[in-house]
Amino acid sequence: MPETEAPRGQLTVRISAMPADTNANGDIFGGWVLSRMDQAGGIAAIERAHGRVVTIALDAMKFIRPVKVGDTLEVYTHVESIGRTSMKIHVEAWARRFSTRHHEKVTDANFTFVAIDDNGRPRPIPAA
Repeated sequence: MPETEAPRGQLTVRISAMPADTNANGDIFGGWVLSRMDQAGGIAAIERAHGRVVTIALDAMKFIRPVKVGDTLEVYTHVESIGRTSMKIHVEAWARRFSTRHHEKVTDANFTFVAIDDNGRPRPIPAA
């Protein structure tokens, strides 16, 4: 990955990685990162859909680098495409390193969300 790469999309979630979120090696659990990514994607999807959404899929993820205790996890989102009731949101997780303040990409994925009504049924996504 080139050092000139910058996050794609809008900063949606920012959180500190804490000791309670680590595995036995002292790295932050991948599931913790994935959960923050789903949360950020959901926020972006709710804003675009003007209401409730559910996550229905995500494409393959590959962790590029670990997240360490003290790092700030920054999650960026970008609406990739919108269908009648579903949308794809590109989500990138970046770590701002605690000790160096260096900013580097950790992972990314495309999440698919479906807009739902109060009864949990798919509903059309508004034009804008």
